[in-house]
Amino acid sequence: MEGQNWRALALLDTNPENTMCGIIGYTGSRPCAPLLVEGLRRLEYRGYDSAGVAILDPSRTPTTAVTRCEGKIAALAGRLEAEPISGTTGIGHTRWATHGRPCEANAHPQRSGRVCVVHNGIIENHGKQREALRARGRSFASETDTEVIAHLIDELYDARAAEGGPVDLLEVVRAALAQLEGAYAVGVVHDEHPGTVVAARQASPLLVGLGDQDREPECFIASDVSAILEHTRTVVDLEDGDIVRIGAGGIEAHLDAAGEVVRRGKRRIDWSPLAAEKQGFKHFMLKEIFEQPRAVRDTLIGRLRSEDASPSLEFAELDARVDVRALAERHKITIVACGTSWHAALAGKYLIEQLARIPVEVDLASEFRYREPIVREGDLVLAISQSGETADTKAALQEAQRLGATGLAICNVVDSSIARLADVVLYTHAGPEISVASTKAFTTQLTMLSMLAIHLGKQSGAMADARAQALLEGLREMPVAIDAVLGVQAAIKIIARRWVGARDWLYLGRGLSFPVALEGALKLKEISYVHAEGYASGEMKHGPIALIDDSVPVVVLALEGPGYHKTLANLEEVRSRGGKIIAVATAGDDAIGDVADDVILVPKVDAFLQPILASVPLQLLAYHVADLKGTDVDQPRNLAKSVTVE
Repeated sequence: MEGQNWRALALLDTNPENTMCGIIGYTGSRPCAPLLVEGLRRLEYRGYDSAGVAILDPSRTPTTAVTRCEGKIAALAGRLEAEPISGTTGIGHTRWATHGRPCEANAHPQRSGRVCVVHNGIIENHGKQREALRARGRSFASETDTEVIAHLIDELYDARAAEGGPVDLLEVVRAALAQLEGAYAVGVVHDEHPGTVVAARQASPLLVGLGDQDREPECFIASDVSAILEHTRTVVDLEDGDIVRIGAGGIEAHLDAAGEVVRRGKRRIDWSPLAAEKQGFKHFMLKEIFEQPRAVRDTLIGRLRSEDASPSLEFAELDARVDVRALAERHKITIVACGTSWHAALAGKYLIEQLARIPVEVDLASEFRYREPIVREGDLVLAISQSGETADTKAALQEAQRLGATGLAICNVVDSSIARLADVVLYTHAGPEISVASTKAFTTQLTMLSMLAIHLGKQSGAMADARAQALLEGLREMPVAIDAVLGVQAAIKIIARRWVGARDWLYLGRGLSFPVALEGALKLKEISYVHAEGYASGEMKHGPIALIDDSVPVVVLALEGPGYHKTLANLEEVRSRGGKIIAVATAGDDAIGDVADDVILVPKVDAFLQPILASVPLQLLAYHVADLKGTDVDQPRNLAKSVTVE
């Protein structure tokens, strides 16, 4: 299966990676402030919490003027209208907070001395670099990892300038980036290099837009082609490790990861601006499904320490507040959530109880505070919310804290209400979800819960180092495994076409697959408006079996591991009653084809990590059924993205 590549059948020459922030840069003969602002507006669909521009204006001291603000681009445009900046070279950015709360100080561009930087991605070793820079006398004005990049470039530039002679900004940026670990797309301008922008990419998309030959010379950089389509349709895609210096005439220097001069091919973009926002995908939901390898990777970045088989960073703060051994011996964890996050919570219960041997209760947040819950001092209450604004989940967390529990949150939005309320926050890095139906938020929540369970298992003494290391390695490999599942999209679409007329669906799963079955049924209900129910496989004989006939497709998670043979027995019961079976099974399973009508194979992964992977084919199945039915996939009727009222 891994060798097949069906993606070209479904996409229009797109890059399935995406990031949560937006970059645009320009150098040419036109005033660039309006170009940058308009480009940022075309990136608004990605979601953001602040925006800013840095423009080289020779009439100013310092030469580069920076305007930033928290909030919408309209506010940035208002500031630039009130205090105009002249200049024909500049960079702009929309930020989705990952390091540091949303505020003007943390907005991009970040400045150090004569250097301004915009950055998408996550720098894993920013803490270590920040400490070293402070020890060398550097002071910081923000909480961002991006400011580290600016300081390193400024420091190296000054050192080379002190040696005498001209300084190559591209080489300085390259030397600075060599000290960093993680994912980045960066744009850099410097006071002493008017008309020049340096850009680099590592595991985060970035491209160069070449100016129209019928116009005055000009050149662009952008993280997303939608930002520049109004001005050019000829682009050069940067590859991982690439670094370029652009001027008005185009690319002046282009080095690859080895530092060798390289020329990348041009391509012509024929998308409309709206299609560009979706990167060639028909719907935002499909785009976000395909972003999951990136989203899971970003959630893992900087959080896995290979040397001691343990997750890192924010978990140290949790350790400072919670006695994990006491939690296992005489206290408990209660997880509160709603909707898709509640399904993640159910998986979290299985993971934490089995890997850490700590008792876990899972509550619907909307029910928790009305049942006089038993929560005591020393307990841990975990609230899960994509937006961090879910009213019921916030209220449940407040009630638990009032009763003496320590509050932990897993959410996707920095500085959201639940994040501010919690004692400790574990942020996922899914990035904005435009589609109402959650996909990448769910898989990143499962990823974070897996890391949390491993960490608690280590701290409680329930898990050996070798077992923890094996699970962490499995998490590292998860983005590749998800990518393999995305590669069989065309086969899943064929199954969807076969069953698009069905009015009732059953989803069955056992153990860790049960929450995935619930989530698969919810996805189908949300966007296709057909009746779908998820059940634990062992419960089928206690009622649902009465629904089964040859008009009811039964989606069964029949993955290798504990309970597999019992699941096969369930399939035989469905088959004997005329039910039609769609099985999600492990690659190499030769027996499943004998009992299932359709089979979707996924790569073999550790049984404790299967929920992350098994969710993806069910998302694709729901999407294609809804698309074939012609429903409004991204904005299904009666639903809101974030439920901020009870």
